[in-house]
Amino acid sequence: MNIVRTDIDQNNAVLTVQIEKADYSANVEKTLRDYRKKANIPGFRPGMVPMSLMYKMYGKAIKADEINKVAADALNKYIMDNEINILGEPLPSEDFKPYEDFDQREEFEIPFAIGIAPEFDVEFDKKDKVKYYEITVDDTMIDNQVKSYTSRYGKYTQEETVEERDMVKGEIVELENGEANVEGIKLSDAVLTPAYLKDENQKIMFVGAQKGDVIVFNPAKAFDNDAELASFLKLKKEDVKDITSDFSFTITGITRYNESEINQELFDKVFGEGTVTSEEEFRAKIAANIEQDLKRDADYKFGIDAREMLLKKFENLAFPDAFLKRWLLGENKNMTAETLEADYPKMIEELKWQLISNKIAKKNDVKVENEDIEEYARNIARSQFAQYGMIGLEDSILDNYAKDMLKKEETLKNIYSRVFDNKVIEVVKNNVKLDIKKTSIEEFNKMFEV
Repeated sequence: MNIVRTDIDQNNAVLTVQIEKADYSANVEKTLRDYRKKANIPGFRPGMVPMSLMYKMYGKAIKADEINKVAADALNKYIMDNEINILGEPLPSEDFKPYEDFDQREEFEIPFAIGIAPEFDVEFDKKDKVKYYEITVDDTMIDNQVKSYTSRYGKYTQEETVEERDMVKGEIVELENGEANVEGIKLSDAVLTPAYLKDENQKIMFVGAQKGDVIVFNPAKAFDNDAELASFLKLKKEDVKDITSDFSFTITGITRYNESEINQELFDKVFGEGTVTSEEEFRAKIAANIEQDLKRDADYKFGIDAREMLLKKFENLAFPDAFLKRWLLGENKNMTAETLEADYPKMIEELKWQLISNKIAKKNDVKVENEDIEEYARNIARSQFAQYGMIGLEDSILDNYAKDMLKKEETLKNIYSRVFDNKVIEVVKNNVKLDIKKTSIEEFNKMFEV
């Protein structure tokens, strides 16, 4: 067994695997004998088929299979032993033609094309400048978050007088000439909210009304489309097209949602019992949380800009384009030459970033530990619960949620990738010069507008 390397250029080479009979014959013989034990051929008892017949029936295919295995193993060992940083996988050379005398031949030379990653070193220091945005936390942001909490932790109360945003429950009866239509629509549990009525004249009939009052109104005018009218009357949409009559609405209940007061009860619900004890501390805690969230956003933007800086620094790296395109088309059966050409520049950019980030990681001993992955998953869980107002949950709840997330292989891979990228970007952040730019949240968000 021997391998000869022929360099085409800095990114392309051919590895020719030279195979002798001794490299594969023993395995061919063993495989044929294993086949013989199981072969069920008419006229022969199991295990008694002549080897000459076995060679005739299966020899060529087994020989080809064993030669392929020998070649693949030799290639992989050669690439690892010689530390060749290949891209994709070795491919049979395009000009290689199968041997016509394969059955009779004992020695083979099989050339494989390989694509080689460009050689480069990643260097950056304080001469490299990257913008870092510090987003200002203002009173409006704090006020909005306070409003969000008071709305989220409010209470429902039963009232006697209707206000615009109340939920009004009642009995409705369809009328005819001002009297109840005995064959008309009747509901004992109709519900509406005056604020959502489109017709102002219908709306003002309810606002200010008392529990027990009877209001005569026209649902067809109150609701501006058949879907809403059908929902109110609990009918199918197609059954309300001809309904134009008035209805009486006897108010049986008025439910109002009252926002929470800014008091100790609210503080404890949001941040846990006794964590904050005054409105000043409450607002300060909210400001700190907003600042932490904005820092994550700022770090995300820095990651984008740092990546762009590094990609520009190495924009002239050369790649084995023809080889990679051939390999990609072979790997992706749904990809066409046209879609490949369209997507190839972006693929190369991703490949370039992968090479750059791997070099940064290796040079700075960046490692992703299980603890890093678990903590990232816990943070995701914490953020998701926070969206529903569930703050300050016990660690055991977050741990169980995170463990369930990590059982999914795709989720695990994505989190690993994010943690790895974050660690690489942190290395860059600690070594380049940060061009600090203070900005408002409005101006910051504009940077992401298409």
